[in-house]
Parts: sequence; structure tokens; C-alpha cells
Amino acid sequence: MATESRDALEKTTRINLLFDLYGALLTDKQVEILTFYFREDFSLGEIAAELGVSRQAVYEHVKRGGLLLEDYESKLGLLARLASAGRLLDELDAAASGLDDPSGPGERIRSLGRELRETLLDIDKR
Repeated sequence: MATESRDALEKTTRINLLFDLYGALLTDKQVEILTFYFREDFSLGEIAAELGVSRQAVYEHVKRGGLLLEDYESKLGLLARLASAGRLLDELDAAASGLDDPSGPGERIRSLGRELRETLLDIDKR
């Protein structure tokens, strides 16, 4: 049971990240339904009542929207690139920490790493 719960949480987290990256490519209706479902934690029935549609229609929109987001990721790979860049930045930070001189190249490397991390986080929020 704990594994199913963890899997559901990981799926929701992934869909939310993909939604952050590719949400602008979805229709207004898809955005509305996915926002209710994944961000505001509404049930299918609550969304159906809110929008005046069937529970089945909401389910189909959630399923199709999730598949569409995954399809965008498989073609564009932005989430994978962000994750890879994050790992490289972590490695850069670790390598720079070995250069202790505060006025030397280690500080400049750490500063550039922070700037790059902020830039990547800004991309993730658009």
C-alpha cells in the first residue's frame, strides 16, 4: 500500500512539473481541469459538479491531458534537461567547494553556478 501511495505521489509530482513546463500548450479546458485535479486536489466528482459535466468527461480530460504532457516531454525533453542540469550544478558546487580561497576561482565558480541555477529555476516557473 505504501508503494502505491508513493507511486501516486511521484506521478502527481511529475505531472505538476510537466504542467509547469508545457501547460501553455494545452487548451483552456484542459488547463482548468488539470488545475482542479492536480493542483487543487479536487475529486473527479467535484470537478464534474463545478463544471457541469459528467465525471467520465472529467476523467477523460485528466487522462488525455496527462498523456499529452508526457508526449510533449518525450518530444522536447525539457524536464529531463532541467534534471540533468540540476545534477551537473550539484557536481559543480561540490567541485568548487574544494577551492577554498574566497577571492579565487572557487568563489567565481560558485557564483556562476548560483546564477545558472536561478536561471534554470526561472525557466521552470514560466
